Amino acid sequence: METSAKTQRELENIERQIEQLQSAAGDNQEAHARLQRLHELVNTLRQQLHSQMDAWQKTELARHAQRPYTLDYIERIFTDWSEIHGDRFFGDDPALICGMARFQGEEVAVLGHQKGRDIKSRVYRNFGQANPEGYRKSLRVMKMAEKFKRPIFTFVDTPGAYPGLGAEERGQAEAIARSLREMARLQVPIITTITGEGGSGGALAIAVADRILMLENTVYSVISPEGCASIMWRDSTKRHIAAQALRITPKDLMQLGCVDEIVPEPAGGAHTDHDAAAKLVLQALQKHFDELKKLPAQQLVESRYKKFRKMAQFFSED
Repeated sequence: METSAKTQRELENIERQIEQLQSAAGDNQEAHARLQRLHELVNTLRQQLHSQMDAWQKTELARHAQRPYTLDYIERIFTDWSEIHGDRFFGDDPALICGMARFQGEEVAVLGHQKGRDIKSRVYRNFGQANPEGYRKSLRVMKMAEKFKRPIFTFVDTPGAYPGLGAEERGQAEAIARSLREMARLQVPIITTITGEGGSGGALAIAVADRILMLENTVYSVISPEGCASIMWRDSTKRHIAAQALRITPKDLMQLGCVDEIVPEPAGGAHTDHDAAAKLVLQALQKHFDELKKLPAQQLVESRYKKFRKMAQFFSED
């Protein structure tokens, strides 16, 4: 922790130098050469900083306000995006966006959580926390995709499903449970990418997939570290301990068999370069999409079932 803080301070100091030098460099070749060296040093320090991160620091980075969200990935990875609104029961939910698009020229369905960049948009998107109508809308779109044999891409970035009174009155638990059941039966390829926070049932509700990918600075957990600390120790300040114990980082979840691939991020994190982050995600999606689309529907369903049955199994050697 202390080493990480020291590296962070050094990184911030160099970034300030870069900012000052850029404003005064002009046509000075020596200044530009120094800027290049400083940029290389920044990339090295960012990589060093990331290698020192513990589970709680990964959580903080996963929540970074400038990380790319679902619409950012749609803009850079898919074409012909057409959004679909409403669940045909109650209304539309801006926290969970759904629609049809093309991926590498093929028609697909895309859905994912969407957070906001400023206060107004965050309130509009309910901070990425979907209501029951969001999950009913996403299931409506996924069933439509199955009908027309379109593969499904989902992007997860939510603290969890919205726990408000209205959401509970409208059947939050039922909406999530139905989504879990129906996704397990869908006879089209499903690829899920965890792009930020993967919080509890609100994340899992759109993540019953054939392939689950995690960006390297993301988390996926049954409960937030703060929530876990509040329950276990009645003290939310023990979130660092809870984050470590929960095993919520991509490396931990790969070992537990919960995810299929860790997608690298640009130096410093996905928030530093949205285009580079999307390019890395695209490469991973292409690989898994090419593999899955060759499989017959029945094999997809059977493999998906077995995949989730085998997750996080432990055996003693007694």
